[in-house]
Amino acid sequence: MESGISPTPDSADPYTGLSDDALRSALLAGRTDELLPVAARLRDAGHGRVQSWSPKVFVPLTQLCRNLCHYCTFSQPPRRGEAPYLDRAAVLEIARAGLAAGCTEALFTLGDKPELRFAAARDALAGLGHATTLSYLAEMCAAVRDETGLLPHVNAGVMNRAELAALRPVAASMGLMLESVSERLCAKGGPHYRSPDKMPAARLETIRIAGELAIPFTTGILIGIGETRAERIDALLAIRDLHRRHGHIQEVIVQNFRAKPRTAMAEAPEPDMDDLLWTIAAARILLGPAMNIQAPPNLSAGDFPRLIDAGINDWGGISPVTPDHVNPEAPWPEVDRLRAATAEWGRILVARLPAYPGWGSQGIARWQDPAMAGPLLAAADASGFARADRWSPGLPLPDRAPEPVLLRSVDPDIAAITARAMAGEAIGEDHIVRLFAARDADLDHVCAAADALRRQVNGDTVTYVVNRNINYTNICLYKCGFCAFSKGDKAEALRGRPYDLDREEVIRRAREAWARGGTEVCLQGGIHPHYTGDTYLDLAHAVRTAVPDVHIHAFSPLEVAQGAATLGLPVTDFLARLKAAGLDTLPGTAAEILDDEVRAQICPDKLTSDEWIEVVGAAHDTGFRTTATIMFGHVDAPRHWARHLLRIRALQARTGGFTEFVPLPFVPMEAPMALRGQARRGPTFREVRLMHAVARLALHPLVTSIQASWVKLGPAGVAACLRAGANDLGGTLMNESISRAAGTRHGQEMPPEAMDALIRSIGRTPRQRTTLYGDVADIVRRRGRNAAALTPMILTPPIKRRATRKNEMESLNDGR
Repeated sequence: MESGISPTPDSADPYTGLSDDALRSALLAGRTDELLPVAARLRDAGHGRVQSWSPKVFVPLTQLCRNLCHYCTFSQPPRRGEAPYLDRAAVLEIARAGLAAGCTEALFTLGDKPELRFAAARDALAGLGHATTLSYLAEMCAAVRDETGLLPHVNAGVMNRAELAALRPVAASMGLMLESVSERLCAKGGPHYRSPDKMPAARLETIRIAGELAIPFTTGILIGIGETRAERIDALLAIRDLHRRHGHIQEVIVQNFRAKPRTAMAEAPEPDMDDLLWTIAAARILLGPAMNIQAPPNLSAGDFPRLIDAGINDWGGISPVTPDHVNPEAPWPEVDRLRAATAEWGRILVARLPAYPGWGSQGIARWQDPAMAGPLLAAADASGFARADRWSPGLPLPDRAPEPVLLRSVDPDIAAITARAMAGEAIGEDHIVRLFAARDADLDHVCAAADALRRQVNGDTVTYVVNRNINYTNICLYKCGFCAFSKGDKAEALRGRPYDLDREEVIRRAREAWARGGTEVCLQGGIHPHYTGDTYLDLAHAVRTAVPDVHIHAFSPLEVAQGAATLGLPVTDFLARLKAAGLDTLPGTAAEILDDEVRAQICPDKLTSDEWIEVVGAAHDTGFRTTATIMFGHVDAPRHWARHLLRIRALQARTGGFTEFVPLPFVPMEAPMALRGQARRGPTFREVRLMHAVARLALHPLVTSIQASWVKLGPAGVAACLRAGANDLGGTLMNESISRAAGTRHGQEMPPEAMDALIRSIGRTPRQRTTLYGDVADIVRRRGRNAAALTPMILTPPIKRRATRKNEMESLNDGR
């Protein structure tokens, strides 16, 4: 998590290990050009090349304020004919405009408790049904969250414990600029005179309580208002100490004073760029590599890229819709200009959420109220930054130009890791995580390396198998949060009613698949409470007897474990019986994420990671080949993906039993955990590309085939993955129930003609294969071309329901 602040020891950093007094003295004596390289190195150690920003709308709920800061133009007195507060319609209009422009943050900024000073504020609040500004603020935050999905960030001034606690359920994060710890600035003649909420002790107390309440918090200092450099350091040390105690300060802003007309400080000198750079660098050195440090780009005009040199890693909130109401004279740079300037300085602009990753989607249990969890997850990618697209697996990819690659070079670490992987060396967990973080030129490099490796291993041939999925029951004992397919005995929620296919219907579908050119039938289903190991043995035997030459690819590791348990057999003995009954290979499904931290959230009653590995390893030892899968994009993170890949690689190194690796993007539309707000909206498309590419690299040379799922990604999606390391498109399917139940819109069958056309459209050569990658006889291939339409399926209702219907019919006949 991004909560550490101690600098990493560095022989080039003369400030490491100093006491606070010695550090203060060293910084005060240090020239800006001496501090900058140290600060930049620390920033790079903590954040790599990522430079974040928050796409936001600015919601000035009220500009009334009880304070009289001498530099502020945001605070305005009541005006005749003007409403003191934005009403609900105005707030939502701003939020909806932000949503349409791609924003994720609604920044609520307002004056401190104006009802304590102005009768007009009290009267307006009464008309709105509230006694306090903060009560109305909470209502408006909830409205924006619930009606637009934007995430509120609240700057509401000094608050007590009860006020902070009341806002926590409706805000992803909050903020209060410390500004300074100098009390003399509050004395007569100072910029904070007659501003009771600017007393340092009051502001420090609010920040402290926010830490105790586990509220992700933004704070910072304002420079150039009469404080000394030593006082700036004192303020930064106070922030550091509060963060060390509570871990809640997610970012620190270094903001430079801008003189504004018609204020008491209109003629005051502004800090120059050297002073600003010195202060930012000092903040980085004091707060360490992990802290997020921001400086507003609009307050430095055309010189804003230079702020990067001082060690910032964030540009703050920037709006394509609303002005900076606090500094209206300083427009934000356009996002395209910000992106280009950031790239010119060798960094990658990445949109974030108001709650940074460690305090947002990756720290929900500690840092977020349950009411904020769903909206945060919906807006986040796997790393906790803002989703780069609104696409989800199962939906068509929108037509749009790819994002331009702006960086001129690839990160040397990324280049070195990919080179090692291409050479066949095993790469470790941290290296894999680093690859999953690739963006811009690094992303293209990882995908290109994987594609080159694919060409080296597989050539330009893309394979697929003509098969049929037969899901014999959707009744299941398990309640996996990601599964919209399974039903209880009586459940009819989500898509479709419970069913339990007659044996004859299974056989009929297998025969029809063979007649239509299928070489494989894939048999899988829910864990029916009445199924035993004999059920699976009977299914395999029935299909083998009815269609002797078809390849039976059946039974997940969970079904194997359950079947063995019901017969009181060791797994190896049950696998031997399945082989004798006609089973050929097993699908490596039910893997989900091979990390029990994730499994505890998405499938707590399912096989553990070790149990899955044991069953699949036993299958390999028994002579079965299996696939390997990963189901990603829900509550998991890149580190979980890395651990999963390493477990697959380790088992393959021992057994050699995997035929292919199959990434399965989480389809969220009808998944229970997504409907409950407990999951992300599936992986982003960048993450989908990376999963296929990194799998190719991390599993090389042990796993030689990487499959892309057309039913989840559609033709355009798999085409992109075929350019990022994938070489196989899996099966034509004929029927597909599981992804369809979750909400995918890509159909149930991609016949051989469509497979061939798709593969040729990207300049590759199609090849129909068997399950084990052998050649298919011409006579069988011809059967699959221009096959007859499938006959309607019969979804046999459960036995209890069948009996009930039979009784109803008998009663009806008796009545006649």
